[in-house]
Amino acid sequence: MPATRLVIEPGRAERRYWRDLWRYRELFAVLAWRDVAVRYKQTVIGLAWVLLQPLATMLLLSVVFGRVAGMPSEGAAPYALLVLAGLLPWQLFATALTGASQSLVGNANLISKVYFPRLIVPASAVVVALVDFLVSLVILAAVMAWYGYVPDWRILALPGLVAMAFLASLGPGLYLTALNVRYRDVRYVIPFVVQFGLYVSPVGFSSGVVPERWRLVYALNPMVGVIDGFRWAILGEASAVHLPSFLVSWGVIALLLWRGIARFRAMERTLPDLL
Repeated sequence: MPATRLVIEPGRAERRYWRDLWRYRELFAVLAWRDVAVRYKQTVIGLAWVLLQPLATMLLLSVVFGRVAGMPSEGAAPYALLVLAGLLPWQLFATALTGASQSLVGNANLISKVYFPRLIVPASAVVVALVDFLVSLVILAAVMAWYGYVPDWRILALPGLVAMAFLASLGPGLYLTALNVRYRDVRYVIPFVVQFGLYVSPVGFSSGVVPERWRLVYALNPMVGVIDGFRWAILGEASAVHLPSFLVSWGVIALLLWRGIARFRAMERTLPDLL
C-alpha cells in the first residue's frame, strides 16, 4: 500500500475559505430570506412601519434643524427632501450595523453544529437592511412627487452608493459582532453608538455647513461621504460632492472593512467555544 503524503502549503486554507463563501451561496440566500421573513412576519403593522419610521424621523429633523436651528438647504432643494436623502442611507447603515453585530449570537445553535464560512452570517443579516431600504424608496418617490422634484441622470449612481453604504456598515459590523461574542454587554453599547451617530452625521443638515478647514476631519466619519453621495444622486445639481471628503470617506471604509475582516477571522477559530 503506497504511503500517504501530507503536504502543508502556506495560505492554502485561507484561499479555500474564500472559495467556500461561493460554494455556500445557497446557505447565504436561505439565511437572508429567513431574516427577512422574520422581520416582516413578526411585526404588527408589517411594511407600514418601514414607511412610517423614516417619514416621522424626516418630519422631526426638518423641524429641529430646518425651522428651529435655521440650517440652510442645498440649492433650491426643499429641506424635507434634503433630510430624507440623508436619512435613507443612514437608516440603511444603522439597520445593517445592528443586524450584523448581533448575528453570531443569534445563530449560536447553527454555528456550533455545522461547518460553513461564518462570514456568511453577518453578511446575510445585512440583507434585511437592504430590503428595508428598497421599501423606504416609496417614501422618497412620494416626497419627490409632492415637491415636483424630478431626478436627473445622477440617480443612476444610486446602486453604487448603496454598495458603499453596505461596505460602510459591514466593516464595523464584523468587528462589533466579534466583540459581542466575547463580551456580551457590547450589545447595550450599539444602540447608543447608532443614536449618537445620527446627530454627528450630516443627516438633518448639509455637510456644507462644516467649515472648510474641518471638512476632511469630518469626513473621517465614513457616513459623510455616503450621505453626500446620496444627496448628489437624488437632488441632482442642487447638491455637490466635496471630492476630497468623499475620497477620505472611501479610505476610512476600506480601512474599517479590512480591520473588521481581520478581527472576525481571528475570532472565528475559537467561535464555537465562545458561543
